[in-house]
Amino acid sequence: MRASGKIILCLFIWAIVPAVARPDTGANQCLSCHQEIESEDGPAHIFARDIHSQKGLGCQDCHGGNPALDDMAAVRSSTGYRGVPDRLAIPELCARCHGDASFMHEHNPSLPVDQLSKYKTSVHGVRLFQHKDRKVATCVSCHTAHQIADARMPYSTTYPTNLPSTCGACHSDQSYMAEYGIPTDQETKYRESVHGKALLVKKDNSAPVCNDCHGNHGAAPPGASSLSAVCGMCHAVEAQLYDLSPHKIAFQQQGLPMCETCHSNHDIEEPSDSLIGLGANQLCGNCHNPDDQNSAPRQIDSARVYLARITAAADSAVRQVREAGAKGMMITDEEFTLKEIDQNLIQIRSSIHAFSADSLVPYVKDGMTKSTAVKTQAAALIDEYYFRRWGLVISSIIITLLALALYLKIRSIGK
Repeated sequence: MRASGKIILCLFIWAIVPAVARPDTGANQCLSCHQEIESEDGPAHIFARDIHSQKGLGCQDCHGGNPALDDMAAVRSSTGYRGVPDRLAIPELCARCHGDASFMHEHNPSLPVDQLSKYKTSVHGVRLFQHKDRKVATCVSCHTAHQIADARMPYSTTYPTNLPSTCGACHSDQSYMAEYGIPTDQETKYRESVHGKALLVKKDNSAPVCNDCHGNHGAAPPGASSLSAVCGMCHAVEAQLYDLSPHKIAFQQQGLPMCETCHSNHDIEEPSDSLIGLGANQLCGNCHNPDDQNSAPRQIDSARVYLARITAAADSAVRQVREAGAKGMMITDEEFTLKEIDQNLIQIRSSIHAFSADSLVPYVKDGMTKSTAVKTQAAALIDEYYFRRWGLVISSIIITLLALALYLKIRSIGK
């Protein structure tokens, strides 16, 4: 009985002793140790925000070794230990999982598994694998090493509004990029461009950013022949019109890039009608002269006149409708017509890329007709407003006179 009592007592004591007092074979000693020796923004502290940590992966999945060991010498001698991966080996290290379709299917089936093959075709990958260039971007340059996040998370380095800074970390560093002989002002120009302002100021995450034009894992500078596909992903109508225009052949013969020739690349400004023409600071004048012995000067001047005419008519219609609305008149139908005129203006400005003034004529005629009609309607509403106003004044006078006459009559009866 005594022996069995001792056994029961031991089991009871073992059961009530806190778990922290017993060895935890599942503890991650990598994190425990590094959290003690690192600052609060060190890898061990920020790893909790890493998507791999959130999916149940740990230090050993990249660095190897046994995370349950608390002796560093024992960790280094444990199975599969690799420590800090060599920079040249990082893409293939990440591809052990991200290139394995069956493995990724269990974690995130939507992610592609061809990142490594794309990376090898990129400017970065070619320099890394063929030239052993340790300075070029690898996976961790863009995604970080210990705080990798879903691109949909605002704190992710690949979130749209963060991408200019992510790419600019290298491409805006003059000393770092000096040996490559390429500009370092791309990020600055982009931030001032129409695309940059749409993304960073208006917070339009659909606006193009670095990887939309250059690619991400297969990043490469767009060439003259590829710009049609790059810009055409968003500006499909303009790309189709350009492909059928005389400029396509002319630009190809001279080795000029499609969109960049007129709009530049990183510092794209919001286009305006004032750019059309042969005068100073007008785009067409970069290649054409008023005395050219072809149809170009006439086409350019006609397009400029058409744009000025339809814009003036549309602005006049807007002012007239707004005046009617300010007077309290119902302008629902007129505002709907104004939206149709806005759409018409978009079609006209898109059709500029056909580089044929004749292609603008149908849209200009339609826009002028609608502008005239809506101005007439708005003018009628304004006339009705004044008719009602004068009617109210006259009615008020008549009512006042009747009231006065009634008052006087009542007084005379009283007397």
